[in-house]
Amino acid sequence: MIIWAKKRDTQVYASGQHICMSAHKARKVIDQIRGRSYEETLMILELMPYRACYPIFKLVYSAAANASHNKGFKKGDLIISKAEVNEGTTVKKLKPRARGRGYPIKRTTCHITIALKNISLA
Repeated sequence: MIIWAKKRDTQVYASGQHICMSAHKARKVIDQIRGRSYEETLMILELMPYRACYPIFKLVYSAAANASHNKGFKKGDLIISKAEVNEGTTVKKLKPRARGRGYPIKRTTCHITIALKNISLA
């Protein structure tokens, strides 16, 4: 007789779509926080001098709020289990230049996904 133990879901996600920033710049920050604890991640993001830190800080904070409100997890037991950055759509504009010409401007966007895992249940 086989008894299957139901594993409790321990991951909580938060995602940000169409963030106006290149994926390369966001990955530079995401690589620093992957695998760290929640409190350590917040300290790192507050002290890093990059523009990408603020939207990532908001996503990590939102994922922790999802974990405590929806699943009842303690914020001290959370670690960043998965953090990924994907390229989003590119907004293309024309900037007017001299003699009636136009100069193309490309605004890149990215999609950021943060997953927190509860280590007390694992």
